[in-house]
Amino acid sequence: MRQKLPDFPWDALAPYGVIARSHPEGAIDLSVGTPVDATPESIQSALQQAANSPGYPVTAGTPQLREAIEKWARTQLGATGDFGVLPLIGSKEFVAWLPTLVEAKSVLYPKVAYPTYLVGALLAQADATAVEIDPTTWQSADMAWVNSPSNPTGRVHSESELRAAIAWAREHQSLVVSDECYFEFGDGVVPTSILKFTDGDNRNILAVHSLSKRSSMAGYRAAFVIGDPALIAQILEVRKHAGMIVPLPVQQAMVAALSDSAHVAEQRSRYNARRSVLRPALEAAGFTIEDSVAGLYIWATRQESAWDSVAWLAELGILATPGVFYGDAGAQHIRVAMTATDDQIKSAAARLDAKVRG
Repeated sequence: MRQKLPDFPWDALAPYGVIARSHPEGAIDLSVGTPVDATPESIQSALQQAANSPGYPVTAGTPQLREAIEKWARTQLGATGDFGVLPLIGSKEFVAWLPTLVEAKSVLYPKVAYPTYLVGALLAQADATAVEIDPTTWQSADMAWVNSPSNPTGRVHSESELRAAIAWAREHQSLVVSDECYFEFGDGVVPTSILKFTDGDNRNILAVHSLSKRSSMAGYRAAFVIGDPALIAQILEVRKHAGMIVPLPVQQAMVAALSDSAHVAEQRSRYNARRSVLRPALEAAGFTIEDSVAGLYIWATRQESAWDSVAWLAELGILATPGVFYGDAGAQHIRVAMTATDDQIKSAAARLDAKVRG
């Protein structure tokens, strides 16, 4: 490769994991956002019932899956007009390969952001530029990433910010991709999709969604993209040649997941309840919580090096992620994931409280 990829960030966290695991009561891993709550039975059942799957699946998705995604997009996202849909093998692979698939030569991404936005640009040999949230400050580029609710900060974009991103796409005839994987996990704020504000004109706009956290399906690798029908058709042709196909049993499980919202409400309540336990404990320990109004994470700072905060927590047997993994602008922050059991979250809060009390 002509552009060197960054070192895999999680390797740098490994020594702190050793420290955390040495705690007498064991380690509580609040770093990697891996869901721990059970996949709903209805989704497991749909996967099992489709297990006899000797033929090749369809890259575009079954008619039932395409219909389920389209219905969900109109009812839940407020999407209007003509748009295409396409299932994905998890959202990370799409984020990583999209600049290559659309032959982007320049990519904009948020200053504090999911690392794969940068990795995708590097894989495509594209110029990558970290930018502010405000699209009115963006330079010209082939494509730009928007992420709301944000990983890692939990920030939710306003209507004016999303409309400004659409205006940027129109002005530059460039692609805007909105990563909305935490869309249904608001906490006091209701996130909105960029597709709600296109006024039915979805050209050069894509929205990416995942079932990993929404439906505790991370192990299924199930996601989808919605938006510009011509662009999705172009991407589909490449994916057909490359064999980027979601297995049929997973497609059937996706239909089941998108056909039910009750389990999503239950999961949202779990994550928000965990936030309500962890947040005050972190604040009492001297952390300031910023944003963190949606998603699965708490974005916190004690105005010190992120690694110092990580080391302090590791001594308590708690593993968090240094904010610098998400860009230099996060060098004094940590990301605390709520992807642990209720008992583990309570235990982490108790350890923090005991440390504060001395």
